[in-house]
Amino acid sequence: MTANLNYKIFGDTSILIEWEPVIAKDVLRDVLAFISKIEATYISGIQVTTAYNSLLIVFDDFKVNLSKEIENLKQIYLQKSKKIHSNNTLWKIPVCYEDEFGIDLKEIAAEKNRTVNEIIEVHTKTVYTVYFIGFLPGFLYLGGLPEEITMPRKATPRLKVEKGSVAIGGNQTGVYPVESPGGWNIIGNSPLTFFDVTKDVPCFAKAGDAIQFYSVPKKKYNDIKTLVNAGVFQIESEDYNG
Repeated sequence: MTANLNYKIFGDTSILIEWEPVIAKDVLRDVLAFISKIEATYISGIQVTTAYNSLLIVFDDFKVNLSKEIENLKQIYLQKSKKIHSNNTLWKIPVCYEDEFGIDLKEIAAEKNRTVNEIIEVHTKTVYTVYFIGFLPGFLYLGGLPEEITMPRKATPRLKVEKGSVAIGGNQTGVYPVESPGGWNIIGNSPLTFFDVTKDVPCFAKAGDAIQFYSVPKKKYNDIKTLVNAGVFQIESEDYNG
């Protein structure tokens, strides 16, 4: 894929690069391929942050010539990509959807004229793509939510959403990695830790990986949480080339 990109000077030391404003796997692959080329060229001196269809490059050098760097980046983008074996992972994430956790499930089911179990089935059968990580550390922005269970964000956000809450907001689904305010519709809770600052890699997933949720009863949820707290739970995973 070769896209028509938009390059913008963004502040004194940054460049914003934008793709077509869509959420799509081919755009994600192009973003990740461009990052690989950039990191192979700039061994140090930059920080790169991604979103659904953009990336932000922040230069450490305050005297950087951003106009010149834009021209360099345009040439880097056009370089032929090396064939690199994908090392993406499909992560299997346990979720308890029972009433005490899935506090908005009945409302969603009523809105969609479906049963709660049907909403859960649709949510768990789907493989979601990790596009990027933000607005909280470890919050995975996932693409691929089926249209049949999309649900608008709440008009009035909750002041406190429990850590591990699995939620739907518009055409996205995700997991709150820490307790925080939030306006998404809560459908369950995962016992996993999505961000651990004590680890070399604080968040186990990365852009390009995939997530699939699976339903567990409350007892299994508690058992997993005990193992997670003891630092011995292994998340089920497999190689992913989707």
